[in-house]
Amino acid sequence: MGAAASLVAVATLSACGSDSGSDSTLTWYTNPDSGGQAEIAARCTEAADGAYTIETAQLPRESSQQREQLIRRLAAEDDSIDLMSLDPPYIPEFAQAGFLAPVPEDVAERVTEDVVQSAIDGSTWDDELVAVPFWANTQLLWYKQSAAEAAGLDMDEPVTWAQLVAAAEEQGTQIAAQGIRAEALTVWTNALIEGAGGSIIEETAPDPEDIELGLRSEAAVAAAEAMQAVATVGGPAFSTAGEDANVTDFEEGDAAFMVNWPFVWPRALSAVEAGTLDASVPEDYGWARYPRTVEGEESRPPYGGINIGIGAFSRNTDLAYEAAECIVSEENQTYYFLTNGNPAAKASVYDDPEVLEEFPQAPLIRESLEAAAPRPQTVYYSEVSGALQRVYHPASSVEPGQTGATAAELINAVLAGEELL
Repeated sequence: MGAAASLVAVATLSACGSDSGSDSTLTWYTNPDSGGQAEIAARCTEAADGAYTIETAQLPRESSQQREQLIRRLAAEDDSIDLMSLDPPYIPEFAQAGFLAPVPEDVAERVTEDVVQSAIDGSTWDDELVAVPFWANTQLLWYKQSAAEAAGLDMDEPVTWAQLVAAAEEQGTQIAAQGIRAEALTVWTNALIEGAGGSIIEETAPDPEDIELGLRSEAAVAAAEAMQAVATVGGPAFSTAGEDANVTDFEEGDAAFMVNWPFVWPRALSAVEAGTLDASVPEDYGWARYPRTVEGEESRPPYGGINIGIGAFSRNTDLAYEAAECIVSEENQTYYFLTNGNPAAKASVYDDPEVLEEFPQAPLIRESLEAAAPRPQTVYYSEVSGALQRVYHPASSVEPGQTGATAAELINAVLAGEELL
């Protein structure tokens, strides 16, 4: 985001002030979407029948800037922040700093009922639920059925990254994955290591000296081998390819295999409806579970989404939690999935007939979310992710057995204050 846009964002937040109006007016700081959160706020306000009113204030587009804006205000004990849409990787930092109001035990029981495991894990810090699961996201393996068939791949069975690389080489096509130096690269690296049975952080702790990294493990070596191999069939722009560029390559035929979020499907259908994509393209789409890093080890797909945090300095945390329960109701999660394309945290939503009609991938999304692995849970997530992006980029330069060790050394140095990113 440019400087001018940042100033607009700051002005938007500042306009809310520290006075949120009456004691029953709640302010919900939302991440940008297609208007779904504002609509849910209006629905819950109506359902509250005067008990509370929810007003929304939009945060910047980039999750790192959302974090910065909220932390700055919470550090000043801003009582206008009642509800927050939080990117899961930053939740431990908010919780450890005392910026999140404790989740009442009865609320915790209700908001975790029928919720996919990854969304619960992503809302938990120090063995306590600290945020309310709202919507959850995961990546699928998207493929062209024609290419998979030509390569002799049985997509009803789990496939490995190595099998996909061999198929891409045989068919003269590409694999679209997120090789860009950005958060997407951390997402990929984490999924690869977790899929090999390891973790970037094996033992987390508030004190950086007590954090145990798993970047020198056999799992990290296997992940590096997979990343290095995929880079050979990732195409000439692989080092700058993010989610949107990957979809373009997939739609235009440069790539026959791709890992990406569920937005791929509605995007294709919308393009067909708009006349910018031939209907035969999505007709050839197939989808499967995220690829395995190693043979015989279940994949651990990426986990993303948004959870609801309640500001520790809110003047009415009880009403805020009441509003949060309304926001994450099955009805509202279903609405949000159908209208904004953001998958639900509640498992039962995936059985809804309308959801199944709009997203035939729904059962697979739910399965993937149950097995998905959150990114490293640590109060130092920004530093860890930044170090990983520096060392693991470009993927073509990754060296199994060396890159992980280099990343571990950098992370330790950054956390010790000996080096800056």
